[in-house]
Amino acid sequence: MIPNLITIMRLLLVPVTIAMIGRENWPAAFAAFVVAGVSDAVDGFIARRFDMRTALGAYLDPLADKALLVSIYVSLAVIGMVPGWLAILVVFRDVMIVSAVVLSWVMDKPVAIRPLFLSKANTAAQIVFAAFVLGGSAFGLGIMPFIDEAVLAVAALTLASAAAYLARWLRHMTT
Repeated sequence: MIPNLITIMRLLLVPVTIAMIGRENWPAAFAAFVVAGVSDAVDGFIARRFDMRTALGAYLDPLADKALLVSIYVSLAVIGMVPGWLAILVVFRDVMIVSAVVLSWVMDKPVAIRPLFLSKANTAAQIVFAAFVLGGSAFGLGIMPFIDEAVLAVAALTLASAAAYLARWLRHMTT
């Protein structure tokens, strides 16, 4: 299916984006990030509009999104563009959610994970912040005066989203 192929292309853009960050080729890193973002919108539109949704796509799409975001945050932290603790927080939240889902399966109490509004806001903030850092670097925008506030906003939303998922999972597991 076409949407799945677009999603696979987005997954293949992850190492390209990371390589460009590693080389500090900011225009190319920003361009790859934008292409990945546009492809996410396009594959979702095609899947919904032409009823091409698949079980594989339901797993691949969030996997591609998380692979891109987590990789970007880790890469930006490694080269010192974002605080390491922020990258750890972003990775920890996703690992916690996946671990909770796996543990619920192992305990024979599978939990359905549906995105919370807070989670969508968190993902949007993480994407905007990544674009802010990559675009600011690509185009020589003076982002440094705003970086601390942006880091704190992303961290707060990431923590709030993690707490909301943890609370939902604990309720599910104890009922």
